[in-house]
This record gives sequence, structure tokens and C-alpha cells, in this order.
Amino acid sequence: MVPVVISRCWVTVFFFFEPNYGGREGDRPGLARRPRTASRPNVLGGVEPDLPAPPTAPPTAPPTAPPTARAPPAEGTRSPARGRRILANMAAPRVVCGPVLLPLVLLAATSADVGFRFASYINNYMVLQKEPAGAVIWGYGTSEATVTVTLYRDQETIMEKVTSVKAHSNSWMVVLDPMKPGGPYEVMAQQTFGKTNFTLRVHDVLFGDVWLCSGQSNMQMTVSQIFNATRELANTAAYQSVRIFSVSLIQAEQELEDLAKVDLQWAKPTTENLGHGIFQYMSAVCWLFGRNLYDTLQYPIGLISSSWGGTPIEAWSSERSLKACGVPTQGFTQSNSVTGPSNHSVLWNAMIHPLHNMTLKGVIWYQGESNMNFNRDLYNCTFPALIEDWRQTFHHGSQGQTERFFPFGFVQLSSYLSAPSDDTFPQIRWHQTADFGYVPNLRMPNTFMAVAMDLCDRKSPFGSIHPRDKQTVAYRLHLGARAVAYGEKVIFQGPLPEKMELLADKGLLNLMYSQEIQVQRQDKIFEISCCSDHQCKWLPAPMDAFSAQTLTLSTGSCHGTLAAVRYAWATWPCEYKQCPIYHPSSTLPAPPFIAFMTN
Repeated sequence: MVPVVISRCWVTVFFFFEPNYGGREGDRPGLARRPRTASRPNVLGGVEPDLPAPPTAPPTAPPTAPPTARAPPAEGTRSPARGRRILANMAAPRVVCGPVLLPLVLLAATSADVGFRFASYINNYMVLQKEPAGAVIWGYGTSEATVTVTLYRDQETIMEKVTSVKAHSNSWMVVLDPMKPGGPYEVMAQQTFGKTNFTLRVHDVLFGDVWLCSGQSNMQMTVSQIFNATRELANTAAYQSVRIFSVSLIQAEQELEDLAKVDLQWAKPTTENLGHGIFQYMSAVCWLFGRNLYDTLQYPIGLISSSWGGTPIEAWSSERSLKACGVPTQGFTQSNSVTGPSNHSVLWNAMIHPLHNMTLKGVIWYQGESNMNFNRDLYNCTFPALIEDWRQTFHHGSQGQTERFFPFGFVQLSSYLSAPSDDTFPQIRWHQTADFGYVPNLRMPNTFMAVAMDLCDRKSPFGSIHPRDKQTVAYRLHLGARAVAYGEKVIFQGPLPEKMELLADKGLLNLMYSQEIQVQRQDKIFEISCCSDHQCKWLPAPMDAFSAQTLTLSTGSCHGTLAAVRYAWATWPCEYKQCPIYHPSSTLPAPPFIAFMTN
């Protein structure tokens, strides 16, 4: 903690919390308060549901009372003390005169005007978003007081911003001028109210790119759970400018303005905080993604992990985006694929919305397994709607500093041994692309996807649904980020057919690809839909021949009308890195697809 020197007379308020609450973790439960699209032709198609336009701005009405924070389900992903409601008992305030040392953070309770503080995630070692955006600094204070925020480097003043504390929310906010990447800097905030001054400082602040990482357990897995964990945990010395932050498991019935609790405050990476435990603290995918970006960009990267295992997309979506997709509010059947919180918006309210004032570079997302049997047919609407709503909310909350269509990357689901033999998993993979088969597309602009269906793990001690090769996942994600977020001319997705040609008299179907293909013959991974007497069934379509960009399938088994073709439409389509089609130089796998024949 950094001491704060306070002169004259002031009120000191003490708070007592549950023993597991550590460090400077914000505890205030709530207060008032054109992009790139796909341009290449493609034969893939499907039904595209209408998505009503989102509201022009997120609601800002405050909750009338602090929301209840619920305990996490018995999923075994965090210690029993995590994910609980924060209980604060405020001791009687007392007036103190003369200089004294107080901790940096004057923790806020549920009542107004109790202290001057930064928002929960503004702390030592943080990364703020670099140019061309301006970073947002905000916090709470005494109504109508003046707040001056100063940025220093080596005791030299870089800039100074002045604002006042809003009466209705007791919050204050400034937007810093855009800064080049680098550091370290010191941020000082001073509140003046009458003859009383309060001063807060945070040090070792860097400017770089800030990425938010969210989803369920595959995003939540830590470095200690992945392949080559010992080596990965030891590889931190060269990455001290990649800073990490982890949000606690908290639920709320209404949108919170600040985080109720933090698992890991901003920190430099260490063996201990990267490998803290099983599904605890820092996400491996998030860390490895940021490390790959740092290797490429060579400037600071800030990583925020906010994920909870076993959770469906409905928990991470705002009520307005769920309403836009017609998600039923009641009467649904709980699924065994959902082991975490499933109530609408409870994680959006408590673990995402409190970050919306932050200036971000982008988001990466790994979720979908829990929707395998939970509103699966709506996922082609709920996922694009979540992306749109997050973009709008973060843009609005950051005073327009976060790009309106910021880059959004995600992992297409891997494989699962215990899944049923039907096509629920392939359907989720398809719906993750809004039924296009690829991204970016018209409904999901400025997005990128890491295909992971070839990264299966039969022997994972955490179950086959939790494959341990997160290095390849993160590498494929970072390729997408380099292309979509940073505009590099790099190959970031595997081959997809752009044209089909049916040679019915020869019993052949030619697939022409937009990229070069590397083919390993497999006879059951392609299937054709063969229809006769008003009934259709899927039949294997063995590979007949292939060249640099063309693959020919045999359709001789179909004695009726050929209606469609699909690829890798299985829960477990291939063994580890042994799918039949890759790009030859990038080793990126062809994603699964389904395409319908047209005249």
C-alpha cells in the first residue's frame, strides 16, 4: 500500500471484511450512474435470423439497493471463500486532525460520501490504453468536490486534468490525452473540498494495449493446468511489461458500476500468480495470448481475466441483448452442461459491466460448451448480440475512447469425448459464426476466430472438454488479432471452399478453395445430404482427388438428389492436429462447414 498524507481535519472510516478479502479490492456494490467485414466470396450459407437494433445507449439508472452477490455452484473451480457476497461492517467514524498516514485505498461502503478513492481496478502496475485512444481514470469522492488528476514521469508533470465529483453518483472521471506506449508513470488524484485535501497515488503505470479475456472454464484454466506448465511458469522474466488482473467470481441482479471484489490486483507475472491453482486467478489462454502479442508488438500489454466455468452465454449477456434475441425468461429446463450461474445477466452485471468505463483495445472469448443443451438454437443470435452490446456499452462508458467496433476474438469449440452422438457440438461451432462458417462476416464485423477442433485431449485430467494445449489456441488467436486488430497481412484462418461444382454424370463434387490446401486423406469426414421420396440422410463422401486448391469428393453413394455437403460435422472430428485439411504454411486447420446446393 502507498501511504496517503492528509492534513487538517477529516473523517476516518474503518471497514471490516471477510478474511478472504485481500489487497486493494473495490467493494462498492453499485451506484447511480465501419468495421472490417468479410469480402471474399463463399459458398457457405444458412438461415440468418433478424437481430433488432440495440438501444443507442445502455441504461444508467442506479440500483436502489446493493445487489446480492451469490455463492458459486459446487463446480470445484475456486476455493469456497470465493464468489460470495462481500459483507462490510462500518465502524463509527471519528474526526482526526493533523498529518497522519492512511492506506492508499479508502474503501467505499454502500452509502455515499464515505471517502475518496480510485475505481477498484486502478492500482499500481496497471496498464492504461495507449494512443490513439485516451485512457479513462475515474473513482468516487465527495459530492461536488474538485478532483485534479496529474500524470508524472520521473517527477515531471506530463499532464493535468481537472473535474468535479457528480452529485447524483459521487463519481468523478477524466480522460487522459493519448499517450505513446511505455512507462513507468505515476498517477496522482487530489480531491479538494473547502479547506480539505485528499491525495491518492498509483505507481509503475504503463501505457500499452488492454485486452479483456472472458468466458467459461476453458478460459479460466490457469498455466499450472496446461501442457509444459513448469516451463511456462518459469518463463516470466522477459514479460514484466505484460501485466495481469483477475476479477472475482461474483453475481449481481443489477448492473454494478464498480467491481465488488478482485482476485488478483494488477501485477507483474510470477510463477505464483500465473499458476495459483486449479481454475483460479489468471487465465492461461489470456496470458499466452498477451505474451504472443508482446513478442510481436514489443510494448506493454494489459490483460484482464473475468471468467467463470460452467456458465452459459445468457449469464454474460445484458437483459437488452437477450430480449433482442427472444431468449425465454422462464420455463426453460436446466441443462447438465450448465454447472455455474445461469440466471440472465448475473455475470454481465457483476463481472463485465463494472469494467465498462475502461478504455480497451479488444476482447477475447472462450465459451459455448454450456450452451450445448441450453438455448443452443438461439446461439447464432445471442453471441453476435453479446458482441454488439459489449461494444456499445464499453464505447459509451469510456466516453467514446474504446472503439465502437473494437476487435473481438473467440475460440471455436474443441472436441469432447463424452458428448452425445448427435450434432449438438457441431451446431454450436456453426452458430459461433452466426451460421456463416467464417469470420469476420456481415453479422460479426471486426471479429476473429481460433479453430480448436483438432486440439483434442483424450487424457486431460480435467476431462476431455478441457484440452491442455492452450499454447496453440493462444497462438491462433494472436494471429487473428494481428490481422484484424493491428492490420497485419498475415494468414489467420484456415482454408474454406469458395465454389462448388457438381459433376452428376461422373458422381463427383469439386470443392474449390480460396487458399492452398494441404490434404491428408480421410474418407468419413466429408458427408453429403442425399434426398429421395422427401427424405434426406447424410452419407460419407470419400475423397477422390485433390490439387493445390481443389478437392474432389465421390458422390456415387447418393442415388437421389444431392442437397448439401458438410465437413468435420462431429463432436470429435479428428485426432490431435490430424484433421485432413490445413493451410500448408500456417498449419491452420480448415474450419467445419455446411453448404447447401443451389441451382
